[in-house]
Amino acid sequence: MKQVTVHAAKTNLSKLIDAAMAGEEIIIAKGSKPVVKLVAIPQGKFKMGMLEGMVGEAPDFFEPMPESELALWEGGE
Repeated sequence: MKQVTVHAAKTNLSKLIDAAMAGEEIIIAKGSKPVVKLVAIPQGKFKMGMLEGMVGEAPDFFEPMPESELALWEGGE
């Protein structure tokens, strides 16, 4: 765990972010009093098809509607 002052954090923010992303905890202090902890947010990896088999069939919007349903859309019964 590394502790730096607010002034040092302003000056070296990019380096501190890189250190946090590498797993290091950075404490930012006002004077000698620790006030903020800088840690990386865990980045999840995107995985294609992770809902495969969990989602039902989607309607085919290019397929013609049945006459009874089409009549309802057109104001008939």
